[in-house]
Amino acid sequence: MIFGRKNRKPISITDKKVVEWKYAVCGYCSTGCSLEVGLNSEGKPVASRGKGNAPVNQGKLCIKGIFEHELSGTSGRGKEPLIRNRIYENFNVTDWDTALDKTASEFKRIQDKYGRDSVAIVSTGQLLTEEFYTLGKLVRGVIGTNNYDGNTTLCMASAVSGYKRSFGSDGPPGCYADFEETSCLMAFGSNLPEQHPIIYWKLKEALEKRKFPLIVVDPRVTMFAQFADIHLPITPGTDLVLLNALAHVILKEGLQKQEYIDAHCNDFEAFKATVEKYDPVTASRICGIDPDTIKHVARIYAKAPSAMSIWTMGINQSTHGTDGVCGINNLNLITGNIGVAGGTSLSITGQCNAMGTREWSSCSGLPGYRMLEKQQHRDEVAQFWGVDESFFPAKRGLQQTDIFPAIESGEIKALWIVATNPLTSMPNQPRIKKALEKLEFMVVQDGYQDCETVDFAHVYLPAAVWGEKEGVQTNTERRVNLVRKFTEPPGNAKADYWIFNELAKRFERGRQIRFPETSSEIFDEMKLLSKGEGRNLDISGMSHDLIEAQRGIQWPMREGDETGNPRLYSDGVFATPNGKANLLAMDYIEDNEVPDDSFPFWLNSGRVVEHFHTRTKTGKIGNLNKFSPTPYMEMNPDSARELGVEHQKYVRLVSRRGDAVVMVQLTQRVARNMVFIPMHYHDCVNRLSLGLLDPYSRQPAFKQCAVRIEHIDQKEAAQLNVERRAF
Repeated sequence: MIFGRKNRKPISITDKKVVEWKYAVCGYCSTGCSLEVGLNSEGKPVASRGKGNAPVNQGKLCIKGIFEHELSGTSGRGKEPLIRNRIYENFNVTDWDTALDKTASEFKRIQDKYGRDSVAIVSTGQLLTEEFYTLGKLVRGVIGTNNYDGNTTLCMASAVSGYKRSFGSDGPPGCYADFEETSCLMAFGSNLPEQHPIIYWKLKEALEKRKFPLIVVDPRVTMFAQFADIHLPITPGTDLVLLNALAHVILKEGLQKQEYIDAHCNDFEAFKATVEKYDPVTASRICGIDPDTIKHVARIYAKAPSAMSIWTMGINQSTHGTDGVCGINNLNLITGNIGVAGGTSLSITGQCNAMGTREWSSCSGLPGYRMLEKQQHRDEVAQFWGVDESFFPAKRGLQQTDIFPAIESGEIKALWIVATNPLTSMPNQPRIKKALEKLEFMVVQDGYQDCETVDFAHVYLPAAVWGEKEGVQTNTERRVNLVRKFTEPPGNAKADYWIFNELAKRFERGRQIRFPETSSEIFDEMKLLSKGEGRNLDISGMSHDLIEAQRGIQWPMREGDETGNPRLYSDGVFATPNGKANLLAMDYIEDNEVPDDSFPFWLNSGRVVEHFHTRTKTGKIGNLNKFSPTPYMEMNPDSARELGVEHQKYVRLVSRRGDAVVMVQLTQRVARNMVFIPMHYHDCVNRLSLGLLDPYSRQPAFKQCAVRIEHIDQKEAAQLNVERRAF
């Protein structure tokens, strides 16, 4: 008997007529997958495939990487510089000289009138590292404003701040090989199968070889939570309470590695006194996790021969984000799980080169993790660049989330946006729009002319995107990898480092400083600056060709080394004044916006596998966008029944800041008092989200706000959806 369709057609794979394959590293998330892009006889990108001998992905790609070659042909690309006198007027096409002359003259005019810091610059995690370094050199050494940051403040700032507070320096201490070595994994606010599918594949492969406990802490029953041995559905924003309670149990039962603590940690007694207050019963009333479960998890983690913690935005995007990161670091320090095989605190970064901006952009300091606050660091960079040390500020200026309020107050008059889209990514969108309208001048530099933020620009600079320029990126495990140029940018668009170099020439200081002309020359300059005794971020042993040959190299790799080093702090020496890590004694302070009678639901947000950030790229690729082209919200069926809400109907969500229209998807993945929305859609979740900031990192609490659900006319909502999909 034959089952199934009659005359079934066999699956066929279309021959894309590839004549050449070009090496690259994926430009989406931070996993850092090596891939090759296939070019046809006309030099057009027509296929993508994973690189089989690459240590990160071993030939595998997620759905975004599979279709990444289509980026060069996506709609909405900017092809010529644009200029206008006022926002909301029509743009006029212009040439590069006119656009850059206008930009430089406006920056100079505004700085002369209002002071150097009246100009602000907000960058991204999407540029190549050589471009980040060049932009930092331009900002710190030429333009001179101290109000300079990257959009990584929205995703990774709490991880950076937490690493600095605990270990004295930024830089994830672990690596992907730890998944193969660990005896216990605990994930906080991380949905690996959708956020970082290839990292999840590495974990799954490790679990198939050697079973070990998998614990997932997340308010939502994510795909990752469904695969876990233990799921802890924590109350949003209370991770520090849980972490203090786990430490309480470990110390109370004598499960800590006291020898390691005594040799390598500061302030143990103060830490012990603080966590003493967080017994499991007290903690359970705040974080919502059963006391016996807290005890059970603490024992599993502490007794494991090695244990590691990972986290993403569920920890970082909170008013307690930095404390949560430090709490994870505390947990790993007291159990001796830092710098050892299978033991680490590993932040899973969001953007493809968020690490590159942390390392080399000079946003939070100076190149190579140098600090503006340290005289020695200012002297080193000033001498290397050939600038007067006094031109550098002695401390960091405003971060991205403080720049927009400074526009409102009139402190900032001009803004330069580079490859980011704050009108979708920033919380409290209505407030951001009003702020941008107050600017005297704004320039947007982006690969896409139809990016929403361009609507508020006076000058638009069309930039090249992934594959249209050459340089390196750094992934989550500090692996530096190379993107080879395989196609030309459309029209008259230019590589970002070319734009930075050309703008520098329009300032007197810029003409006095050397700006290398090619990415390989820039990399050679970075190598020289990375050298130094005791410096972890040393890339002096690398080169573009060697990076490609090894399919990525982890720093530190010092001159003379054959390859990089997988872990930091294996010697127990940290980047603090006395070489010991800091155990942080932190009390939980309730400052969430919590549900009440008027706004009875928690609003949670996160990523879906087919989209990336604000959909500027993935929203234009049909094989990605077709899976979720319209904003939707997950809602518990029991709550929906009580409110008369039906599956796949539209509703209006309302917070204290704004409203959004979404389609309902009924699912038991969310609790009765919670809803979940993907973060990727314009005019959606960030019309609702909370603008409160972490006091250390200044990162917004995207995941801690309250909403209510209202019925809406279905025809009007359907029409709105049609208009969205037309975009």
